[in-house]
Amino acid sequence: MSEQPRHFVSVAAVVTGEDGRLLVVRRRDNGQWQIPGGVLELDESIQDGLRREVEEETGVRVEPVRLTGVYKNLRRGTVALVFRARPVAGRAEPTEESAAVAWWTAAQAQSRMSTTFAVRVRDALSGDEVAVRLHDSAQ
Repeated sequence: MSEQPRHFVSVAAVVTGEDGRLLVVRRRDNGQWQIPGGVLELDESIQDGLRREVEEETGVRVEPVRLTGVYKNLRRGTVALVFRARPVAGRAEPTEESAAVAWWTAAQAQSRMSTTFAVRVRDALSGDEVAVRLHDSAQ
């Protein structure tokens, strides 16, 4: 029997502070600014994976608020679940996974992130509808 294609599931958060700024990370592996997130472990819930990934990358503990988008990367076979989240504890600082951590305005995120992540931020900040999108970028 041949191996069936597999998908990876990733989780990411658009974390909004009380002042409306967004928590962003500059990844150590590729130097790009993105929203915090990563691959969901097989043995964890979606919410727990989201909390773990954000804290690992930023030092900030968060609470998911709502699902804002589902994105399939056709090239990588990844399905990304993106949530709005609010910070509940911790201090934003670089980690083993992030070379830099910052709080940006929505306009900064839109102009400084790749299109893939700028769209996810825009979707998270607009309306109550969950976005469902396909893309084929390397990210």
